[in-house]
Amino acid sequence: MKQIARQIAPWRLRTRTLELGRRTLIMGVVNITPDSFSDGGRFLDPNAAIAHGLRLLDEGADLLDLGAESTRPNSRVSSRAGGAEGSANAPGVSAKEEQARLLPVLEGVLSTRPDAIVSVDTYKAATARAALEAGAEIVNDVSGFTWDGEMAAVSAEFKSGVVLMHTRGRPEDWRVQPQMPAEELLALVRAGLESSLAAAARAGITPEQIVLDPGYGFGKRFNENYALLARQAELLSLGRPLLAGVSRKSFLGRTLAPLYGGATAPVTEREAASLAAMVVAILNGASMVRVHSVRPAVEAARIADEVLAAGAK
Repeated sequence: MKQIARQIAPWRLRTRTLELGRRTLIMGVVNITPDSFSDGGRFLDPNAAIAHGLRLLDEGADLLDLGAESTRPNSRVSSRAGGAEGSANAPGVSAKEEQARLLPVLEGVLSTRPDAIVSVDTYKAATARAALEAGAEIVNDVSGFTWDGEMAAVSAEFKSGVVLMHTRGRPEDWRVQPQMPAEELLALVRAGLESSLAAAARAGITPEQIVLDPGYGFGKRFNENYALLARQAELLSLGRPLLAGVSRKSFLGRTLAPLYGGATAPVTEREAASLAAMVVAILNGASMVRVHSVRPAVEAARIADEVLAAGAK
């Protein structure tokens, strides 16, 4: 494998700046949803979600990513995320409901750990605004500023950190999209991220506020994820650090199917595979990883970082 040299780069958040690239940062996931593919329903209760977030911080998470709407395959989102409830443009989860789930957890975490760095996983500008006003530092938009035309302006107004993810199509389309050759897929991801970067620039968001995410599993079919992972480092030429979220993804479960009688490995049996894919992502240039199980990720990332450091000498 060709040695990857991650650049040391600042990531400007709403009230502070993080250094990316010297070591891998661990983003711990807190799903405040009834239907997440990974742990749906376990942390829908605010107290359970707060306790889980604090536990992830204790285990070594550098920051938390709070999400209150599932974007799993076949979930419903809208091109106009602000559509009225019950309208044709309404998303599967309204902004009002999303905020009712999210804000008590955000406020609970920050009241106990005022210095915690919290990202909000949303594609709705209204929810991003409410979360930033409540103390969030980062907006993690899985649509890369494409599903809500106000999102870039909100992020610019608050000078928040931003994660721009590439998503191919919408969740209801993912399982029927045709497979793409690796070269075409990489070109598509690159073009999509370039478009998101341009939208950010038009809104007045500086490059130092942005981290890019290739969007594993988000509109990428089974083997496409491996092709993207193998060539992920090529996206570093876009000039911003990379975040990789491969934890517990279905493509890992499908790969393990022969070990489970031909059936996709259940989510609970994907931890070792998640760590393996995460290490590959780090060795291919990811400066930050988004994970569900923090302590094992912290340990595995340290080994990957030592490999990178040794190769750079």
